[in-house]
Amino acid sequence: MDDEADIPHARESSEKYYRGVVLKVSRSAQRGTIRSASGRNIPFIFMHVTMLGPHHRFEDLREGLEIGYDVSWTSKGLRISVIRIPD
Repeated sequence: MDDEADIPHARESSEKYYRGVVLKVSRSAQRGTIRSASGRNIPFIFMHVTMLGPHHRFEDLREGLEIGYDVSWTSKGLRISVIRIPD
């Protein structure tokens, strides 16, 4: 499977972030997974994520929350690099 084919390509014109939903949050490990609009599950480690918007704490993330996000490539593959919780 070609990983590049799985990158979400369409962003909303009024937003500069991909849209997704927080699928899973592990409070003890401060990790989680975001489900993209296309259905791909993309992991994140909170210490490697830049939080934008009025909510900056890990505790502000909860399962089912709709968020904006951006991604980057790491040695382990695609990862969430930015999360923006809407107002």
